[in-house]
Amino acid sequence: MGDNQQTITEGQWRRTKLIWDYHLMGHQLRPADVAIGLGSHDLGVAAAAADLYHRGLFPTLVFTGGNSLTTRARFPRGEAVHFREHALELGVPDLAILVEPNAANTGQNITFTRDLLAAAGILPATVMLVSKPYMERRSFATARKLWPDVEIVCASEPLELDDYFKSIGDEKLVVDMLVGDLQRVIEYPKQGFAIAQDVPEDVHAAYESLIRDGFTSRLIS
Repeated sequence: MGDNQQTITEGQWRRTKLIWDYHLMGHQLRPADVAIGLGSHDLGVAAAAADLYHRGLFPTLVFTGGNSLTTRARFPRGEAVHFREHALELGVPDLAILVEPNAANTGQNITFTRDLLAAAGILPATVMLVSKPYMERRSFATARKLWPDVEIVCASEPLELDDYFKSIGDEKLVVDMLVGDLQRVIEYPKQGFAIAQDVPEDVHAAYESLIRDGFTSRLIS
């Protein structure tokens, strides 16, 4: 890591691991009618989606996402476009991929993709959401709110927290993102964006402790 990056302490790592494990839904993978690769800064989502496609878990894959302040430099043509290109490089056939290039948040990822699929005559009963590992629970809660008539299965790259730290290369940023996603899991149901999720006391205590320690760059006001 660079000199300006914060190395987390052992205690902070343990608290981060609690939150990491909570974000993972632990769903058993099973065939779905369609998969949705949720755009982000993490190209590993596209790689995971490609692997799941090659395992025969779904026939159609939608990548969704435009740009954000955190992805514009890395994916100048938009998250979904770059994810599609990576999946093609990994052997997913072009005819199996649809692109939704406009969504700016998770709610739009779900609703815009639902509309795109409907326009293509695809009305799935089961949807697999492929996301960053720590985004599984928030994407699940969002989809259950906005698309309640489909069964949701969550998937992500099968990485341990240590491996994810290494893949991103910035421990402080990863902890900030895990804390920020947990805040959204807690707060978004109050705003009608997602269904409520039970947050165990030890996870909530870890979250509050990491906020006190300054892992706050991804918090919403």
